[in-house]
Amino acid sequence: MSRAATALPPRLSIPLIAATAVGTIIVTLALMALSYGNGQPSDNSLSPAVVIHLVSVLPALPIGAIILYGAKGTPRHRLLGRIWVVLMLTAAISSFWFSLSFIHVFSVLVLVSVPLSLWRLRLGDLVGHRRAMEGMYIGLVIAGAFAFIPGRLLGGLVFG
Repeated sequence: MSRAATALPPRLSIPLIAATAVGTIIVTLALMALSYGNGQPSDNSLSPAVVIHLVSVLPALPIGAIILYGAKGTPRHRLLGRIWVVLMLTAAISSFWFSLSFIHVFSVLVLVSVPLSLWRLRLGDLVGHRRAMEGMYIGLVIAGAFAFIPGRLLGGLVFG
């Protein structure tokens, strides 16, 4: 049985994409508002680079899951894949404008894996393309989890 025949998620619609984008913007603006509190930037204030980073990673999580679990090779897969790659590259590049840490290994992984996965795709190596994309998604989830540990910006914003 083909992967397309076993795909579980419903077809992605324009309203769902728009709702994801609007939700991401609202969550990011709420995080920014929380970081400024009384109108004065705190130690946890969100710089433009952090805002750009959050606006790119927040929609990348659900979009990546939709791509990984949806039908492959469809126009929807290709469109969402392009959007996801742009989001991931934006997240990786923006991460270098705030303090460096071990999490930046994932940013380097993205900068290497995107061209590698596209090269694999052009060669017809669908397994190599899939592995590179899955690796980036796993890295995104792991980096996101590490971002919430105590002492990091998001950990402080969410857990105080």
